[in-house]
Amino acid sequence: MLDLTGEAKRAVLRTRREVSLPDTVAPAMQVLFCGLNPSIYAAERGIAFARPGNRFWPALRASGLVSVDRDPLEALRSNGVGITDLVKRATVRSAELAAAEYVQGLHRVEHLVRWLKPEVVCFVGLEGWRAAVDRVATAGPVTGGLGGRPLYLMPSTSGLNAHSPLAALVEHIARARVLAHGTAT
Repeated sequence: MLDLTGEAKRAVLRTRREVSLPDTVAPAMQVLFCGLNPSIYAAERGIAFARPGNRFWPALRASGLVSVDRDPLEALRSNGVGITDLVKRATVRSAELAAAEYVQGLHRVEHLVRWLKPEVVCFVGLEGWRAAVDRVATAGPVTGGLGGRPLYLMPSTSGLNAHSPLAALVEHIARARVLAHGTAT
């Protein structure tokens, strides 16, 4: 019951709206790219890997996989390139995520892969796979794949990952495509 006769009291409620990024997917994709989780910057713009310093889109363009920069719907429609995230919750940095979130996300992604059957799944960033599956995983094809489809792990395209130059990221994308088709494309 509310006491309206006494001194007025003030309550301050601080809330934070969680943001996310929808998947851009369809059946029979050529490649399904799976990031760790969206950045808040990307989620607010509605474009995966949107930050200007992220080399995902430049690497896709340089590989010839897409021709339009930072347009996930066009990439899906014209090039069969889908995008999802291991963890849907947007954060400033992936270090904010718990290992359990990666494990839960892996189950969701595996279900998505079984349902949509992309030619190949390419995880962008080793951190999530290492947290959920294999602590010592390295870039390259993964024996057994995921959800009955071939799986390739590549380094993060974040500008914070100075160990992988753009040319190396382009080469990883090319290797993932070879894994899908069995021949160079």
